[in-house]
Amino acid sequence: MRQQSFRRARFTRGTSVAAAVVLVVGTLLAGGAAPASAAAVWEPKTPPMTTPWTDQVSTDKPLPEYPRPQLTRAQWQNLNGIWDFEVTPSSRTTPPESFSEKIRVPFVAESALSGIQRRITGDDKLWYQRTFVVPSGWKDRVRLNFDGVDNRTDVWVNGRKAGATHDGGYDAFGYDITDLLKTGDNTLTVGVWDPGNAGTQAVGKQELQGVQPETGGGIFYTSASGIWQTVWLEPVNATYITKVDLTPDLASSTLKVKAAVTGQGTSVVTVSSNGQKVVSASGAAGQTVSLKIPKPHLWTPDDPFLYDVKVELRKGQNTVDTVGSYAGMRSIAVKQVDGKQRLVLNGDFLFQSGTLDQGYWPDGIYTAPTDEALKYDLELLKSTGFNMVRKHIKVEPQRWYYWADRLGLMVWQDMPSMRPDYKADAAAKAQWEKEFKAIIDQHRSSPSVVLWVAQNEGWGQYEQARIADLVKAYDPTRLVDNMSGVNCCGAVDGGNGDVLDNHNYTGPGTARPTATRAGVVGEFGGLGLKVAGHEWFPGGGFSYEDQGTADRLNRRLVGLWTQMTTSGVPSGLSASVYTETTDVENEVNGLATYDRQVVKVDVARLKAANEKLIAASPSPAPVTVEKGRHSIRVTTDGFANRYIRHREGLGYTEVVETASSDLLKQDATWNVVPGLADSSCYSLESVNYPGTYLRHQAFRVKQNKSDGSALFAADATWCAEKGTNGVKLSSWNYPGQYLRHYNAELWLATPGGNSAYDADPSFDADTTWAVEAPWAP
Repeated sequence: MRQQSFRRARFTRGTSVAAAVVLVVGTLLAGGAAPASAAAVWEPKTPPMTTPWTDQVSTDKPLPEYPRPQLTRAQWQNLNGIWDFEVTPSSRTTPPESFSEKIRVPFVAESALSGIQRRITGDDKLWYQRTFVVPSGWKDRVRLNFDGVDNRTDVWVNGRKAGATHDGGYDAFGYDITDLLKTGDNTLTVGVWDPGNAGTQAVGKQELQGVQPETGGGIFYTSASGIWQTVWLEPVNATYITKVDLTPDLASSTLKVKAAVTGQGTSVVTVSSNGQKVVSASGAAGQTVSLKIPKPHLWTPDDPFLYDVKVELRKGQNTVDTVGSYAGMRSIAVKQVDGKQRLVLNGDFLFQSGTLDQGYWPDGIYTAPTDEALKYDLELLKSTGFNMVRKHIKVEPQRWYYWADRLGLMVWQDMPSMRPDYKADAAAKAQWEKEFKAIIDQHRSSPSVVLWVAQNEGWGQYEQARIADLVKAYDPTRLVDNMSGVNCCGAVDGGNGDVLDNHNYTGPGTARPTATRAGVVGEFGGLGLKVAGHEWFPGGGFSYEDQGTADRLNRRLVGLWTQMTTSGVPSGLSASVYTETTDVENEVNGLATYDRQVVKVDVARLKAANEKLIAASPSPAPVTVEKGRHSIRVTTDGFANRYIRHREGLGYTEVVETASSDLLKQDATWNVVPGLADSSCYSLESVNYPGTYLRHQAFRVKQNKSDGSALFAADATWCAEKGTNGVKLSSWNYPGQYLRHYNAELWLATPGGNSAYDADPSFDADTTWAVEAPWAP
């Protein structure tokens, strides 16, 4: 087996002001004070699989990077590290008197990196405690920030509640704790209840199960309970900036900046590039400030250019708050291109090729062990030529989006679903929608995020059309997918949004655009390869289509990409999402193994295939076939005297010559008529059995009488493509699969497929036909 290692890329683009701020502030006050009982021994547990970063996680200062790159301040204090820990019955409402364990924050209790590594259920309440000291130089107010805690959270400082209970596992939240502080050591206590997939909340792909590998598990994974993102402090003034929304408007070449503040004042916004000021403007705090960007440098995946943004809040002549940020000038829309609705970036059609990205780790589960690890998966996608990634049923730390912004990957962001079988009541709906809006607010300024996926395959589905409209109204600058996988699993299409999204395994299949929506394949692929020594449960892995060897995997991958390039894009496909970035637990569908130790795909070969796909013309020169009576000849060397004919209801090729019988000549003659499913394509009707057509069924090509069904019409419709010395006939409902002769039989063949009739030798010639004068008059 050929296995490839992937060397993490080093990017040398000039460091921006915003990036410099992140790098600098990430080192300030990173550790904070030690927990009350730091002398106690803490040790990590042994993960089922180790990643290249498992042993690089600091014990007392894990994930020290500044956690909020689009709203930076010069001072902060990281509270990650070793905390006291206790598990009590879920009925407990006040902090315990003692703590018998230690946990490393921000890794969930189920993970090895936390040092706990055991199953947590809805019967449990998780309690965390540590002490901290507020630096003497901090003035005015102090905020305590939680970037992610799953799921219901209560916070005490020095024994007093910090504020209201927070519900939601995927949105950041925080408290002003100034009035609860004292000089010297302060005690922070956090109580968390997480019912997992037994609850009614957004849960994504979490499933209550053991923390050690076992066979099975399907497409759902180990639960993640408690604190799973950075906990930190920052000083603010009494009047300060709470949020900055940055909205590019390419039509007017402006960047619209709106800084939300706690009081009144003036916002002064400065946009710069490579340390040089581009433009500055001011306006009343809380109001939108529009800045004209001369000759804006657009953000694209190939050139992910970012402007640095500084916002100062002034009261009179005094600057009371300063934050750093960044912005990308780009637009995303759906518009008609050559008669079909297409996804367009900055006004131009750009095919979006991405992967399904689950965001799970064998050592940290929901939390990447380091920032380098978090970035690695995105670098892997860039190295293999992808320009998009679908963040599937999970939300990542803000630094993940920072890297997507900076590396140049468009992001489709899913809203994590409620459990698949749950029929939401009014309270659950209200909470889910509230959390969805909070997630949009957190990421609405990220240029990489181009599409919100509201619901997936019917999981916890409800009021699909209303939800899509709600999301579009809340963020009109981005696209909305009302349901990913409308053709799957009982999903109901809301009929609105910007895309029609099909799931096709192994696919790729297609999703044809409508009059208002672009066609996308939101999931396809799932090609599997088990790598010995890098399996979650040895022998227990599964995939949608096992390949057996790396050579087989790479050949099949290129075949899928060829199908999309030659047929998918011309038929209207605007985007595709391959399953998946890495293996996840017992799923072995990844480009890389779950431990990120082995890249299974041929990086250069997949990159080349992606580049061809992304560059594919949405409207290649049309290939037409003259309608009327014809015979269709093989073009393969050595077989060029054979013609398509029907015999006993099946399709074959046979030698036809002047001396052949009249019956053979009739069987080898076809009426080329407008396609039964699409008049821009073709159907092949038998001349001696009118009303019967050449159609594929279970890959064998047959001559059947039309039953009038939509399925028959689709199976009997063939679209013409240019061949080397003739015409290729691609299936209308399976674009990129071709009419092929193999051992004198006719088959629907797949480039790179696993069946004998898909074999590589002479595939191109065997799928190319000469349309000639009819043998039967």
